[in-house]
Amino acid sequence: MRKQAMVAKLDEAEIDAIFAGIDQCHLPGAAVAIAIGGVPVYRKGFGLATMELPVLLGPAMRMRIGSTTKHFTALAFLLLCEEGRAGLDDPIGRYLPELHAVSRNVTIRQLMGHTGGLRDVMALSMTINGPRAPLTDTQLVAWYETIDDVEFEPGTSWRYNNGGYVLLTAAIERIAGESLDALLRKRIFEPLGMYDTLLRRWDTDFVPNSATLHFRSPDGRFSRDAMGMEVSGAGGLVSTMDDMLRWLRHMDAPVVGSADSWRLMRNPHRLGNGTSTGYGLGLIMGDYRGVATVSHGGGVVAGNSQMIKVPAAGLDISIAVNRADVSGADLANRIIDACVDGLAPRHDLPFDKHSAVFVSQRDGRVVELAAHGDMQLLAIDNGPPLPVTADEAGALRLPEIMSFILQSAALDGDGLRFTDFGDEDRLDPVDADAGAEIDDRLGDYVAPAVDARARIALVDGEARLRMTGPLGATDYVLQPINAAIWKAVPTGPFAMFSGVLVFMRDEDVFTFACGGTRRVRFTKLKCAA
Repeated sequence: MRKQAMVAKLDEAEIDAIFAGIDQCHLPGAAVAIAIGGVPVYRKGFGLATMELPVLLGPAMRMRIGSTTKHFTALAFLLLCEEGRAGLDDPIGRYLPELHAVSRNVTIRQLMGHTGGLRDVMALSMTINGPRAPLTDTQLVAWYETIDDVEFEPGTSWRYNNGGYVLLTAAIERIAGESLDALLRKRIFEPLGMYDTLLRRWDTDFVPNSATLHFRSPDGRFSRDAMGMEVSGAGGLVSTMDDMLRWLRHMDAPVVGSADSWRLMRNPHRLGNGTSTGYGLGLIMGDYRGVATVSHGGGVVAGNSQMIKVPAAGLDISIAVNRADVSGADLANRIIDACVDGLAPRHDLPFDKHSAVFVSQRDGRVVELAAHGDMQLLAIDNGPPLPVTADEAGALRLPEIMSFILQSAALDGDGLRFTDFGDEDRLDPVDADAGAEIDDRLGDYVAPAVDARARIALVDGEARLRMTGPLGATDYVLQPINAAIWKAVPTGPFAMFSGVLVFMRDEDVFTFACGGTRRVRFTKLKCAA
C-alpha cells in the first residue's frame, strides 16, 4: 500500500461524464459531493428525488446513507466510554441481562467489529418473517432472548451483522437514559453543524426535504417497495451530501470524540487465526489501487451510499443513490480514478472460465461458478452472482467494491478451495440434477433455535417453501441443483434475499442459508401415529 503524499485534482467535465448514465430528469439517480483538502469542489445531483414530482436531486437533499450509520453509532458508545459510563470490552449482557446465555458474553467491541458470531436478527427477520414485516427494535432485541445458537465462536471469524448494532443501540439507550436519536443530535450532529442529519427509523413516515427510494423489479419497473422493520443504529440515518462533507472534514481533526476513540475506530480487528479483518469500529480500513482508504458504504432495499476518504490525496467523497440498480461505491471508485494520479495499475489477468457447483461437507456452504460471456460469476448460497477476477496465483477475488470481504476461491482438482478470512475449506463438486423431485421431503419442519417453522409443499406441481417466524412468513420457490441441494427464490419482488437448502444425509433435516443468515437447522416434524 502506497503511503507517499499525493495531490488530488478535479476536472468537472470528467466527473460529469461518470454520472452521464443517470443524468436525466425522468428517473431517480444520485447526489454527490467531493472535497479536496476539506474544501468542497464538486456538488451536484443527477435524476429525480421522486418519480412523482418534477424535483431534481441535489447535495442539500436528505437521503438514506444506510450502514454508514454504523460508525456514528460506534462513536456514540465511545463517548459514553470516555465519561466512564461504559467499557468497550464489556459483555453486552452487562447492559441487556435478559439476553439468552449464548449471547450475553459477546463484547461490545466484537459487536461493533462483526466478530461476535451471534445470529443476525435483521437478516433472520427478512428471511423468515419477510422483508415487509414491521418489526420494532424492541421485538428484534427480544428475539435474542430465545435464540439459543450462534454462527461461530466470538473472535474466530468475521460476518457482517446488523443485529449486533440493534443490540448496541439498545445498550446505548439504557446507559444514556435517552434515545439514540437524541444522543446523536446533541452530542455529534449539532456541535458540527450537521443540522440536516437525523435518525429516520421507518420508511413509512414523512421527513421534510427527503428523496424517495425506488426499488427496481426484475422486469425493469420502479416501485416504492422498502424494508418494513425499524432501522436505528445499524443503518437508519438520513443525511445530505453537504453534511457528509462536513463530517469527512471533521474526521481529519476530530473535536467530537477523543484521539483514543478515533484510534480505536480505525483499528481493524484481528481474528484468532491472525487474520486482520480490515474492519474497525464501524469503519473499513481499505486499499484501492495501492492507496489507503477509510470508508463505509450503506445499502438499503432500494438505494445505497458510499462515504470514502483517500487521506494521502486529501480527497473526500460522499454519494447517495435513490435507486436499486446503481452502485454508489462503484461511482466513488471511478471518481478516485479520475482525481488521483499515481494509482497502481489494474491487472486483468486472463483465466479460464468455469461453470460448476460445489458444496462444503463441513458446513453446507454452496458456491456456484458460472461462465457468462467474458465474465466469471461467483455466487455463495444462491446470493447475487458477482463478477470475479483472478490474481497472480489463480485465486478468484470479489469485485473491488467488496474487497474488504476477505473471501477467495480457487479450483483444486475437481473441487474448490474456499478461503474465508483466513479459514480454508475444500468444497466438493456437485453432480447436478435439474430434474430432481422433492416428494420424499414434503412436510413440516421446525428450527427451535431461532423460533421458526418451515413447510415444504407442492403448489400446482411446483416445489414451494414457506418460512414462518414469530411475526410473519415468507414464501419461496424451490429449484433443484440436485436432490439434496435446492435454491430458494422469494415469490415477491425481493429476489436479493434468495437462499439455499441443503438436505443432510438424514432426509429429515435440512439447513437454510440466505445472505446474512448462516445455516439454520430445520428438523422434520414426525406425524402422529
